[in-house]
Amino acid sequence: MSDFQSKLEQYAELAVRVGVNIQPGQRLVINASIDAVEFVRVVTKKAYEAGAVLVKVNWSDDQIARMRYDLAPDESFEIGPKWYAAEMEELAVDGGAILHVVSDDPDLLKGVNPERISTYQMTANKALAKYREYVQSEKLSWSIVAVPSEAWAAKVFPDVAKEEQVSAMWDAILKAVRVGNGDAIEAWEKHVELLNTKSKYLNDKAYKQLHYVAPGTDLTIGLPEGHLWAAAESTSERGFTFMANMPTEEVFTAPLKSDVNGYVSSTKPLSYGGNIIDNFKLTFKDGRIVGIEAQQGQDTLERLVSMDEGSHYLGEVALVPHKSPISESNILYYNTLFDENASNHLAIGSAYAFNLIGGKELSRDELNERGLNNSLTHVDFMIGSGEMDIYGITKDGEKEPVFRQGEWAF
Repeated sequence: MSDFQSKLEQYAELAVRVGVNIQPGQRLVINASIDAVEFVRVVTKKAYEAGAVLVKVNWSDDQIARMRYDLAPDESFEIGPKWYAAEMEELAVDGGAILHVVSDDPDLLKGVNPERISTYQMTANKALAKYREYVQSEKLSWSIVAVPSEAWAAKVFPDVAKEEQVSAMWDAILKAVRVGNGDAIEAWEKHVELLNTKSKYLNDKAYKQLHYVAPGTDLTIGLPEGHLWAAAESTSERGFTFMANMPTEEVFTAPLKSDVNGYVSSTKPLSYGGNIIDNFKLTFKDGRIVGIEAQQGQDTLERLVSMDEGSHYLGEVALVPHKSPISESNILYYNTLFDENASNHLAIGSAYAFNLIGGKELSRDELNERGLNNSLTHVDFMIGSGEMDIYGITKDGEKEPVFRQGEWAF
């Protein structure tokens, strides 16, 4: 077995045993591009060996997806993926697991009429609203991992010889998920333990607000009563642990919807809807986004924020040290799965129910009463840097350092 094949086997094992943590008798659905065929075959084998009763793969192809946007009539984008929504809802109710294998071309929809993109995103998000609720209350196990595509690798490594770009991308991905240097599963266990110490500290503090200060940023974010900071590991409704994102370096919670004030500037490009949004600034008043400025992708960003009422508010607050392994690699991935783990970030849209004590048992109306935002969308964007300071504000109004110059202050 070649060194690469050995690493591929380790990666697949990690995705199955730690990512979705397949249990005997459990069903697994894999969403993947045809660029990931070899990896998905290995994952399927590992899943059956772990006891999966059925592995179903939903394949996609970037070129076919682009053809639709270029050639289909306008009404095509008002047809929601009802079949997929029904499959996902059934999987959640049955306690199944889902693995997303991403390899998207960041520029896939460059030049496409933005109205077509926003129409379909709205249509798809409406169809998947119930499934999103299941995900945000951890009804099922799920994980996101990545595999290179030629287009993605070319975007990330433009100065590398064409025939070596995919290989360079594989090296970067495998390092980011701790594969290739000893026991990857053991390495993840130690990593999770470290992140858990940070979430425990923050949960014990129970800050009322966070104050972010950096070039282009002066933002205060309120935190709801009973908020919970989560780290890498999650627990499904049936009591099985899983790792939603691989890689992950974040500790995160939900903001108080009505208490976000000031302004914040992006520090990395955001790949959204097949387009790049870059160098943007958002201004907030009483939680709501009231100002949008972007040097690139202004129209795309405005359409994202205008998707529904909830997309005018935040749904996630995540802390990531500037010296995380992904940040120190100095690689810009143009993919949120990686770039969010190199930087403090926020999310436009819906909040996770599990970020509130007892939240998984509450209805959407009850979550709203507790201050958690609801939306058809949830999009992370990166705001951290080595110049960012964050302060925790206690219920008594005391101000304590949480981050200094982009690093944990405790």
